[in-house]
Amino acid sequence: MTDVTTSLPGTLCHGTLDTLVERGNLTEVTGPDGAPYLPLTTAAFGEPMSVGEARVFTGDRIAKAVYVGIVVPQIQMDSHMVFAFTSADSPVPHFTLDSVHAGGYHAFHLDLIQRVDAGTHMAYNDWAHRPLTETFEAVRSNPGYTKAALEPRQLTVMSSWMLAFRATEEAFKQLDAPVASYLDHWFSLLEGEVPGDVLADIADTDLAVRDARNRGLLFNPDVDKVWAQISRLLTEPVAEQIRLLLVDNELPA
Repeated sequence: MTDVTTSLPGTLCHGTLDTLVERGNLTEVTGPDGAPYLPLTTAAFGEPMSVGEARVFTGDRIAKAVYVGIVVPQIQMDSHMVFAFTSADSPVPHFTLDSVHAGGYHAFHLDLIQRVDAGTHMAYNDWAHRPLTETFEAVRSNPGYTKAALEPRQLTVMSSWMLAFRATEEAFKQLDAPVASYLDHWFSLLEGEVPGDVLADIADTDLAVRDARNRGLLFNPDVDKVWAQISRLLTEPVAEQIRLLLVDNELPA
């Protein structure tokens, strides 16, 4: 398995995870003998082999963080994802980073997933997302990044400040600053007070109900075809175990 301390996608995602754990004061939920919550294996290439792990963390301000790493040299896959979820009734967006090298190209997905309907809550947008605009525009204007082809249905469950691009190797090496910008802003929301005008703006939203519906769609195999790929590699039951780690802040039984 590729050493994540030298892999570009692994280094970027694990560095982000380290910041989340340290600054968020997170505690890891482990399996037997302190192993990762869900070790990942595949038998797709003959004998069962280890290809990664799903790790779970919990805290106070950060209700749950989930890291999933899958590294399969046989198919040139080096994929790392981290989601940090706020509580069900919090207006603070969820943070996510995907960091990938697959099929000979690098790619990434970086977003703060909104907690209310963006089309009817501009005060919320200005608080939660507008400060990201300078970073968002800088990444979009970098010729080393090529916009990823996402289906319109996928875009509806993400924010307008989402960054999803393929990248040259050199451009991928420049992602530390944009990721830090998004992460620092997210922590400023998490650690600060929600302004009164924002609370008034979102008073019409049942945050917990919307979050359940949004995450149900965000991680729906019919919306995101990546789940079919994971199922083929790890088996459908294991893919479902991973998916259930993401749809809410509970731990599956």
